[in-house]
Amino acid sequence: MNAIPSFAQSHCGGLSVRIANAPAVLRASGALWLEAQGALVVADLHFEKGSWFAQRGQMLPPYDTAETLNRLEAEVSILSPKMIVCLGDSFHDDDGENRLGEAATARIAQLAVGRTLVWIAGNHDVAAEFSLAGETADELELGGLILRHEPLPGHQPGEAAGHLHPCAKVSARGGSVRRRCFVTDGLRIVLPAFGAYAGGLNVKDEAFAPLFGSGLPLAAALGRDRVHAIGWGSLRGD
Repeated sequence: MNAIPSFAQSHCGGLSVRIANAPAVLRASGALWLEAQGALVVADLHFEKGSWFAQRGQMLPPYDTAETLNRLEAEVSILSPKMIVCLGDSFHDDDGENRLGEAATARIAQLAVGRTLVWIAGNHDVAAEFSLAGETADELELGGLILRHEPLPGHQPGEAAGHLHPCAKVSARGGSVRRRCFVTDGLRIVLPAFGAYAGGLNVKDEAFAPLFGSGLPLAAALGRDRVHAIGWGSLRGD
């Protein structure tokens, strides 16, 4: 039987929650903050997605990696974490690291100074060389949570994962609003994509059904400077 998730507004505008009894803060940036461990957890950075599209003739502005690093550095500046954990798909493809510029490489190296930087393997970058600063892992146990890229089906208490890029859609003023979100039932959590160009999948999509069984998870939608708790009944499909 699924737990009933509860949220409390944090002083930072995020939401304080417990995932399988492990305390965490869901931040408006889309990062998960584990204060007791000093760990900042982000999912699906998708570095160099813009350059991947450019190789295929779709010319997007090539600033996604820089913008994603801007957001990550802002979180590091505020929280001063002891550890940063990236939950996979940190690059959009296996060759993404080879397209990473010197400036971005140096910025990533700086993120690892004085702290542990962990790259969890994802499906987009499973064969990437990862010669960047930091260490690699398939998954990581931390503070009672299991941090991995792709959520496993069935009962997985304590799992914190990415991969699905959850988004919440609600009706508003005769139309609708769609935002990246966390989704949790109090036992496990799926993080929103942190990358600037990463897309999103509606939490009402059938891909989420194997994760939460018959329970009704809650969404935590990202606003400009705060996170909004949304009940399952208020969410709308695409």
